[in-house]
Amino acid sequence: MFFKKVEENMELWGSKKDDAEPLLRSLPTHRTFDYVLVADKVDNEQKTLRQEAFIAQLKKKNIHITRITHDNKDFFGIRAPSEMFEVYQYLLKVSDSCNCCGDEKGAVTQATRIRIVHFILHHTYINTGENLEELLMKDVFETMFCLHERKQQKELRKKWARWTALFSRQPVNDIKSYFGEKVALYYLWLAWYTKLLVPAAILGVIVFLYGLAFFNTNPLIKEVCESNITMCPRCEKRCGTWQLSDSCTYAKVTHLFDNEGTVAFAMFMAIWATLFLELWKRHRAKHVSKWKVYDWCEEEEELIMELVNDPNCKAKQFRHSYLRSTLVLILVTLMLMLIIGLAHALVVFRVVAAPLMSESKWEFLKDNANLVSVFLGAVLHYITIQIMTRVNRWVSLKLCDIEKLNSLAATERSFTVKMFTFQFFTLFSSLFYVAFFLGRINGHPGNYVRLAGHRLEECHPSGCLTDLFIQMAVIMLLKQTLNNIVEFTVPWCKRLVNEKAAKKLERKCGHCYRKACREENGCIEPCDICKHREWLRNYHLASSDAFSLFNEFLEMVIQFSFTTIFVAAFPLAPLLALVNNIFEIRLDAIKMVRLEQRLVPKKTNDIGVWTKLLEAIGVLAVIANGLVIGITSDFIPRLVYRYHYGPCAKGKLDYTDCMEGYINDTLSTAYMNSSNFDAFINPWERHNFSITECSYRDYRNENDYSLKSQFWMVLAVRFAFIILFEHVLVMCKFIAAWFVPDNPTQVKNERLQDKLTRLKHELREKKLSKSTDV
Repeated sequence: MFFKKVEENMELWGSKKDDAEPLLRSLPTHRTFDYVLVADKVDNEQKTLRQEAFIAQLKKKNIHITRITHDNKDFFGIRAPSEMFEVYQYLLKVSDSCNCCGDEKGAVTQATRIRIVHFILHHTYINTGENLEELLMKDVFETMFCLHERKQQKELRKKWARWTALFSRQPVNDIKSYFGEKVALYYLWLAWYTKLLVPAAILGVIVFLYGLAFFNTNPLIKEVCESNITMCPRCEKRCGTWQLSDSCTYAKVTHLFDNEGTVAFAMFMAIWATLFLELWKRHRAKHVSKWKVYDWCEEEEELIMELVNDPNCKAKQFRHSYLRSTLVLILVTLMLMLIIGLAHALVVFRVVAAPLMSESKWEFLKDNANLVSVFLGAVLHYITIQIMTRVNRWVSLKLCDIEKLNSLAATERSFTVKMFTFQFFTLFSSLFYVAFFLGRINGHPGNYVRLAGHRLEECHPSGCLTDLFIQMAVIMLLKQTLNNIVEFTVPWCKRLVNEKAAKKLERKCGHCYRKACREENGCIEPCDICKHREWLRNYHLASSDAFSLFNEFLEMVIQFSFTTIFVAAFPLAPLLALVNNIFEIRLDAIKMVRLEQRLVPKKTNDIGVWTKLLEAIGVLAVIANGLVIGITSDFIPRLVYRYHYGPCAKGKLDYTDCMEGYINDTLSTAYMNSSNFDAFINPWERHNFSITECSYRDYRNENDYSLKSQFWMVLAVRFAFIILFEHVLVMCKFIAAWFVPDNPTQVKNERLQDKLTRLKHELREKKLSKSTDV
């Protein structure tokens, strides 16, 4: 009987007759609508005709429309008939991948209704070929939104969306029921990520404290602080010689982040990233199996909703164009070149800013010109990030339009990869320069490399790692702190402003005394005053769209990149990420439940292409940390000195410290004209002038500036370490991935039992139908 009824419904769906009213009278009434459209009342005839044409198309699909006018705005309440959802449930039942979904039987939840109606609204076309998205762009309709359910919203506010629940467990099942699986999986992933950050943060703090414990007793720091070495000028024309002991504080800070513990921590974080992902796959499998969406397919769900919308629809064909792919590849390359060019512009800014500030009248700027230029460069980099984020999104959307993919799922995956790639290069181009190029391509006295007429920056005699640490700390703190402030205050301020409008409405409309309107569990149609008040309450909330959840994911994956890729330079990054995420979970919850319009619930069984991106970041973290320790850090030069050039290596075992003389060993000597510090004298000509000796960081002979054999020894050990480090860690990552299976045994057994139960049920139904026919 059910199948016969569904076939009748399908025939009814294909009908073009506008017989919505007789059908709807027989349906039970509901307290809430599935969607609300808002349009300005205008005198423009073309816009009015388009509005009426779109509403007429919806009525042809037996969708009930309730229209209420207020303050020159038309509100259209949209409610789909139950037959539409019966068809949807039947198609789920007979589908290949979605037939285990919990929505195939029982009452249809409001989240499912909203998801289906949202799809239908965006796939309804008027006679001009325009859909709702185009009508919104042309101001035919002002906005659209789905309604919060008051009872469920109150429960979520009580359990989850409040600051007092900061350390409470998240009600993931309630989130799934209200916002859909996609939002629930985001919070499930974020909670898991935050939980596993705890051991990483603890170890990072231990590494930091290890450096702090030897803050005043480390012989390398003492060698810098007690040195009487004269250093060469840091810039031309305005800078003079300076004493190495002046950089005592800088040397102490460098040691906090460049010590033996950093190497072990970088190795730990590379393996941690792999274990985090493998354990996340197991954690995800438990929940999606419980939610009955383990085998669910997004593209098949889209086909089902296409059929619900139009039984005569045609499947979108897969297509591939080498011309389009080539064009997209060229445009992506050009965009990346632009982003890298901006990173070069930041380098030029730092090169030019340092000498300009060194002649400042302010004593602080004059004495700390290089340090201030690093900070300013980091702040300017942050501003560039904010601007380029908007540009990157626009370019990514345009590139997806060029590709013309066949489904929303494929388009979303393509957009995610492009947007993340652009953002990654925007954020990390400057960091890669500081990590791997700063101080290594600047030449030597008498033959400096110049950019915009100025010498390139040089590393501090204590190393380059502190520059990378400053860059990361400024960007990470600014990005996380300011983003969270903006994310929360904008919808909060909008809510404060709109509360005044809501109070005026209450005074204007009065109060409803109908008992049915006050009972939240009732199924009686509320009065127009209550409908209007509820619609306006949601209308005045901050808008949400498809990018709302995407932005949250992007922010967290970028943070994951910071936490893993350059963690060797900033061991406190996991701690900052942990503290931020504890507040981020609650901030996002309050924003989604209380300050923003309800997100469209979407079904899924994974975080999608983000998993692949996280895996790529894990591999890149191994490579980057190996390079940071091998190239940026002084770990290898110190190791070579200890075992090959230091006092202990020469058999002087009576030395209490094998690193004595290391700082002096890393410096080379240059000769300057005593009357002009900008003029360096060739070593073979130093007897013809009145000279001043100064030191600079490099392994060069003082006779001809040629590289010493020690330079090549250190370089060889650097490369050997990088190769060994990366091969060992990649092997460890593969072993960890193999050792931790993606699916727990319990999930496999439960799924097998569930399939067996479903097949037995189908077999009983088959036997029962045969006996009924006989």
